[in-house]
Amino acid sequence: MSSFRLAMSPIMSLPPSSPSVAAPSPPSSIDLPVRPVPGSYGWPLVGPFTDRLDFYWFQKPEAFFRKRMDKHKSTVFRTNVPPSFPFFTNVNPNVVALLDCKSFAHLFDVDLIDKKNVLVGDFMPSIAFTGNMRVGVYQDTTEPQHPKVKKFIFDILKRSSGVWATELTSNLDVMWKNIETTLSESSSASYIFPLQRCLFAFLCKVLAGADPSRDPEIAKSGYAMIDRWLAVQLLPTVPLGILQPLEEIFMHSFRYPFFLVSGDYNKLYEFIKKEGKEVIERGETEFGLSQDEAINNLLFVLGFNSFGGFSLFLPSLIEAVASDETGLQEKLRAEAREKGGSTLRLDSVKDMHLIQSVVYETLRLNPPVALQYGRARKDFRLCSHESAFEIKKGELLCGYQKLAMRDPVVFEDPESFRPDRFTEGGVQLLDYLYWSNGPQSGSPSEYNKQCAGKDVVTLTASLVLAHMFRRYDSIKGNASSISALQKAK
Repeated sequence: MSSFRLAMSPIMSLPPSSPSVAAPSPPSSIDLPVRPVPGSYGWPLVGPFTDRLDFYWFQKPEAFFRKRMDKHKSTVFRTNVPPSFPFFTNVNPNVVALLDCKSFAHLFDVDLIDKKNVLVGDFMPSIAFTGNMRVGVYQDTTEPQHPKVKKFIFDILKRSSGVWATELTSNLDVMWKNIETTLSESSSASYIFPLQRCLFAFLCKVLAGADPSRDPEIAKSGYAMIDRWLAVQLLPTVPLGILQPLEEIFMHSFRYPFFLVSGDYNKLYEFIKKEGKEVIERGETEFGLSQDEAINNLLFVLGFNSFGGFSLFLPSLIEAVASDETGLQEKLRAEAREKGGSTLRLDSVKDMHLIQSVVYETLRLNPPVALQYGRARKDFRLCSHESAFEIKKGELLCGYQKLAMRDPVVFEDPESFRPDRFTEGGVQLLDYLYWSNGPQSGSPSEYNKQCAGKDVVTLTASLVLAHMFRRYDSIKGNASSISALQKAK
């Protein structure tokens, strides 16, 4: 998931094509005491292995970082982040962890940070998963193909603005009808697969101009194909919470080969090639991409960034609202029905400040991608709130967003979910909301690595909430299922 402003079209416009829109430089280290980066990587092989067990097994990621932050009395320290020895001998797990807003901001300074092949740190799935090419997400801003791919994605988002809301709401209607049917026969209804079917059909239409209903197999199983494609790439790096040591042995022991999902990917490729022909041709004629580059980059944005990101984030958003017992739903319902006009559009939610704040607060506490990486492009001085640190060229920096965005220096009562945190006087806090590989107040450009659809994502999530509270008076559930729905009177 990876800014569009309400200007050139009724919904969004392209950001200025100028290097000046890159993420702002991190704060100066003047007047801060300079200290060595605390922590160590331990003995060769042994240190990475014990850190790996803590990360996946004994502590889990959040406790892993918190314990080391407490031990070193610093939000910046050296540690190892898996995958690592003994099964990944060609992956270096050594990182400098960044756990506060001030140090985290360095990750978005393109003058300091190289983003080549660091989507998941030093680990990179085989390029066979992306058509035997490095798609845009793996490219640094200095590479010649990066601006071409980024402009292509900007163009897709701009052109889709006219149908974005109508396609979203029509597919949400289908999803909610299916959930209602299941609830009429059971005490709860899982919404994960209905949500994914909704997302897949919607994203194919708006991003690729491709209608899944034209291909029966894709219509039925396209979302599951993407699930499998994502899982095989990321399983070696993701804590699952299943029974140990089985998870450690069978999930984190090796890279999974592409042939396990090659059939799925080839079917998705051919579907996009045939049904998304107009979009692909624009990629070739207007942005200088080959057909393969256009299709594989579009598939990555559709499947990894958009489908994968929304599949992780929207359940967190629904749970935050559906499990609330403080009266939040009544306020959201009133705002959704009183503002935005009779028909929901992308810009309908621009005056729904509480709904947008709930989206931002959920992103703050549960970002869809927890870890951000970058490699030092040169020697430089990095600073936290309290100290400055000398970073050497080539060192890998790792920001853990779940702690960086709970920085008590920036956020009052940072561990609590405060629905109105980003309303009125809290708007300036968007400078520190970093879920999109940059601040929410920043602007994506071909010159930086911020998510091209940053604003579209938050507007879409706001539309999901607005649509839900125009359809229902109340909702009860959690991050996987709905237990009660009260239809709007």
